[in-house]
Amino acid sequence: MTRSIKEDTDLLQQALDHLSGADRHMADAIAEIGAPPPRHRPADFATLMDVIIAQQVSTASARAISGRLTERLSPQDSKRFGPEGFIALTEDDLRAVGFSRQKMAYGRDLAAAFLDGRVSIAKLRRMSDEAAIAALSSVKGIGRWSAEVFLLFSLKRPDVMPAQDLALLVAAQRLKGLRARPEPKKLLKLAEPWRPFRSYGARMLWHYYRNGKGGIGGQPL
Repeated sequence: MTRSIKEDTDLLQQALDHLSGADRHMADAIAEIGAPPPRHRPADFATLMDVIIAQQVSTASARAISGRLTERLSPQDSKRFGPEGFIALTEDDLRAVGFSRQKMAYGRDLAAAFLDGRVSIAKLRRMSDEAAIAALSSVKGIGRWSAEVFLLFSLKRPDVMPAQDLALLVAAQRLKGLRARPEPKKLLKLAEPWRPFRSYGARMLWHYYRNGKGGIGGQPL
């Protein structure tokens, strides 16, 4: 565990050095607010199920639904649940923990994808970024943004830019002093100099969104 954390710290510093050298605005942001905080989600079925649960509900509601689902699937301990347990739940079970009919369909398709091999964490780790995004996006309820965020935070891919993310677009506008919020294609263009560390550029933008000048951690946007 300690070794993996050290390697991640070394890579983070390498990425920040690259971002600072490639983009003066990013260099200013790093000098202002420092490195982005660590964030990691396990690369597993439960994390992807949380992505589905979180759609169109508040953060508090999503956590409550996820907590009830975990309790129903593993009442004796805190082990993370897998597709086998989920697929065995009835509609009444899922309705009781807070699933809508649409999320039931999405959840069952995700479980089926893991069980029939359409999605495999081991296979995803061997795939290119685009191939992994395509595989995840083939599941009902998992779009490109969700797949990209999974690659970034769970599979630890270093060069992913979830350009559809609203917070990233707002942060990029402020960071670059743009008159208007950029479109996703514009953000991808702005992020080109950040390769091969666009994931760290995205993390810095989220960090800047919350903690930079005018960020939500300071004054309202």
